Amino acid sequence: MDTKIPPAGGGAGPLQPASLVPTTFRQLLYRYWFFGWLFRDVNRPNLLERAAAWRHNQHQARWLPTYLRRWAVMTLLCFGIAALVEHGVGAPALSAVFYVQAALGVTFNVVTSVMLLGLKMLPAPF
Repeated sequence: MDTKIPPAGGGAGPLQPASLVPTTFRQLLYRYWFFGWLFRDVNRPNLLERAAAWRHNQHQARWLPTYLRRWAVMTLLCFGIAALVEHGVGAPALSAVFYVQAALGVTFNVVTSVMLLGLKMLPAPF
Protein backbone atom coordinates (compact mmCIF):
# COMPACT_ATOMS: atom_id res chain seq x y z
CA MET A 1 0.00 0.00 0.00
CA ASP A 2 1.43 3.33 -1.04
CA THR A 3 0.76 6.08 1.51
CA LYS A 4 1.70 9.61 0.69
CA ILE A 5 3.01 12.24 3.06
CA PRO A 6 0.83 15.37 3.30
CA PRO A 7 2.20 18.51 1.63
CA ALA A 8 4.40 20.84 3.70
CA GLY A 9 1.71 23.54 3.72
CA GLY A 10 -0.40 21.50 6.14
CA GLY A 11 -3.05 20.54 3.60
CA ALA A 12 -4.51 17.10 3.23
CA GLY A 13 -2.76 14.67 0.94
CA PRO A 14 -4.57 12.45 -1.56
CA LEU A 15 -5.14 9.68 1.01
CA GLN A 16 -5.76 11.81 4.08
CA PRO A 17 -8.96 13.82 4.66
CA ALA A 18 -8.56 17.43 5.75
CA SER A 19 -10.13 16.71 9.14
CA LEU A 20 -7.30 14.30 10.02
CA VAL A 21 -4.45 16.70 9.26
CA PRO A 22 -3.02 17.96 12.57
CA THR A 23 -3.41 21.64 13.29
CA THR A 24 -0.19 23.50 14.07
CA PHE A 25 0.23 25.57 17.23
CA ARG A 26 0.40 28.72 15.11
CA GLN A 27 -2.96 27.93 13.51
CA LEU A 28 -4.49 27.19 16.91
CA LEU A 29 -3.19 30.45 18.32
CA TYR A 30 -4.61 32.39 15.37
CA ARG A 31 -7.97 30.64 15.70
CA TYR A 32 -8.05 31.32 19.43
CA TRP A 33 -7.78 35.10 18.98
CA PHE A 34 -9.32 35.75 15.54
CA PHE A 35 -12.64 34.52 14.13
CA GLY A 36 -12.28 35.22 10.41
CA TRP A 37 -11.74 31.54 9.63
CA LEU A 38 -15.29 30.75 10.84
CA PHE A 39 -17.10 32.78 8.21
CA ARG A 40 -17.71 32.48 4.47
CA ASP A 41 -17.64 35.21 1.84
CA VAL A 42 -21.15 36.38 0.96
CA ASN A 43 -20.00 38.02 -2.31
CA ARG A 44 -20.71 35.01 -4.50
CA PRO A 45 -21.94 35.21 -8.09
CA ASN A 46 -24.87 32.85 -7.49
CA LEU A 47 -27.89 33.87 -5.37
CA LEU A 48 -28.16 30.40 -3.81
CA GLU A 49 -24.49 30.42 -2.81
CA ARG A 50 -24.89 33.89 -1.26
CA ALA A 51 -27.93 32.72 0.71
CA ALA A 52 -26.09 29.62 1.92
CA ALA A 53 -23.07 31.69 2.97
CA TRP A 54 -25.32 34.15 4.83
CA ARG A 55 -27.07 31.35 6.71
CA HIS A 56 -23.70 29.79 7.54
CA ASN A 57 -22.41 33.13 8.87
CA GLN A 58 -25.54 33.64 10.96
CA HIS A 59 -25.09 30.18 12.44
CA GLN A 60 -21.39 30.77 13.16
CA ALA A 61 -22.19 34.08 14.92
CA ARG A 62 -22.89 32.04 18.04
CA TRP A 63 -19.11 31.94 18.61
CA LEU A 64 -18.64 35.71 18.59
CA PRO A 65 -19.48 36.21 22.32
CA THR A 66 -16.64 33.81 23.13
CA TYR A 67 -14.20 35.99 21.19
CA LEU A 68 -15.67 39.11 22.83
CA ARG A 69 -14.97 37.66 26.27
CA ARG A 70 -11.41 36.65 25.35
CA TRP A 71 -10.59 40.09 24.05
CA ALA A 72 -12.33 41.84 26.97
CA VAL A 73 -10.24 39.89 29.48
CA MET A 74 -7.06 40.61 27.52
CA THR A 75 -7.99 44.31 27.29
CA LEU A 76 -8.62 44.59 31.02
CA LEU A 77 -5.37 42.77 31.82
CA CYS A 78 -3.38 45.06 29.51
CA PHE A 79 -5.02 48.14 30.99
CA GLY A 80 -4.29 46.93 34.53
CA ILE A 81 -0.68 46.12 33.70
CA ALA A 82 -0.27 49.52 32.03
CA ALA A 83 -1.63 51.35 35.07
CA LEU A 84 0.57 49.30 37.37
CA VAL A 85 3.68 49.94 35.27
CA GLU A 86 2.91 53.65 34.90
CA HIS A 87 2.11 54.41 38.53
CA GLY A 88 3.93 51.63 40.36
CA VAL A 89 7.17 51.41 38.42
CA GLY A 90 7.15 54.90 36.96
CA ALA A 91 7.85 53.85 33.37
CA PRO A 92 5.39 55.72 31.13
CA ALA A 93 7.08 54.60 27.90
CA LEU A 94 6.68 50.93 28.81
CA SER A 95 3.10 51.46 29.96
CA ALA A 96 2.26 52.98 26.57
CA VAL A 97 2.80 49.57 24.97
CA PHE A 98 0.10 48.08 27.18
CA TYR A 99 -2.23 51.07 26.77
CA VAL A 100 -2.02 50.73 22.99
CA GLN A 101 -2.86 47.03 23.23
CA ALA A 102 -5.83 47.86 25.49
CA ALA A 103 -7.05 50.45 22.95
CA LEU A 104 -6.78 47.89 20.16
CA GLY A 105 -8.74 45.42 22.27
CA VAL A 106 -11.55 47.96 22.77
CA THR A 107 -11.63 48.61 19.02
CA PHE A 108 -11.74 44.88 18.27
CA ASN A 109 -14.65 44.41 20.68
CA VAL A 110 -16.61 47.30 19.16
CA VAL A 111 -16.19 45.95 15.63
CA THR A 112 -17.06 42.41 16.75
CA SER A 113 -20.17 43.64 18.58
CA VAL A 114 -21.39 45.48 15.48
CA MET A 115 -20.78 42.36 13.42
CA LEU A 116 -22.71 40.22 15.92
CA LEU A 117 -25.65 42.63 15.97
CA GLY A 118 -25.66 42.82 12.18
CA LEU A 119 -25.71 39.05 11.77
CA LYS A 120 -28.44 38.63 14.37
CA MET A 121 -30.74 41.56 13.54
CA LEU A 122 -30.32 42.60 9.91
CA PRO A 123 -32.05 40.88 7.00
CA ALA A 124 -30.07 39.10 4.32
CA PRO A 125 -28.26 41.60 2.04
CA PHE A 126 -29.64 40.31 -1.28
